[in-house]
Amino acid sequence: MAPAKKTVAKKAAPKKAVAAKATAPKKAVASEANIYTMAGGEAGTIALPAELFAQPWKADLVHQVVIGMQANARPTVANTKFRGEVAGGGKKPWKQKGTGRARHGSNRSPIWKGGGVTHGPRAERVYAVKINRKMRAAALASVLSRKWADGQIVFVDSLAFTTPKTKDAKAALVAFANAAGVPELVSKRKNAAVVAFARKDVNAEKSFRNMGNLTTEEVRNLNPVDLMNKRYLIIENPKEALPQLAAKFAK
Repeated sequence: MAPAKKTVAKKAAPKKAVAAKATAPKKAVASEANIYTMAGGEAGTIALPAELFAQPWKADLVHQVVIGMQANARPTVANTKFRGEVAGGGKKPWKQKGTGRARHGSNRSPIWKGGGVTHGPRAERVYAVKINRKMRAAALASVLSRKWADGQIVFVDSLAFTTPKTKDAKAALVAFANAAGVPELVSKRKNAAVVAFARKDVNAEKSFRNMGNLTTEEVRNLNPVDLMNKRYLIIENPKEALPQLAAKFAK
């Protein structure tokens, strides 16, 4: 009887790896925003650049930049004097021996009242923190995008006043705030908004200056600290102002 032939199992051919299709990252799409007038009407729309108003919220980055900017603005006020810097104390309080009291050479010693301070704060301390330009710009874009997503940005075509007058500024504020659907912009008593002008306008700045819940600034000087301290942002003349903001990301 012939021996049975051994059957050798054939190894299955390896499957060809299917190349994964590289999916290009989706680009953020810029949206449009309404532009309001001082009287509360509509002056058209404007396309918002995605690099400013369509960025993800980066809480850690914003926190780091805000804390760094606050540290850079912190003054070194506290300053104590060493015993050599305190006035007086040139004469020995009493003779070395024979009085029954402890020996002292100066009444400006740190153990005397009115004397020098040991290990006290000194003005030489520097609180400055280095913040990279790209970090600062990315934090600003993140805050702007978050405020736009939360409906806290209002665009106004012009805020022009012939003479500084708070009454006219208040009337304009009420008009375009109601038109934009943010009445809290007027009723909020503290930290309501930052009014950002496309260029310096003395009459407009003086008109809003007496409102304690608002601050004015040129749009080129906007920073994450100012925006995080206020709830709303009012951008005047956005067709001229937005290119100035976009220029921060050009380099």
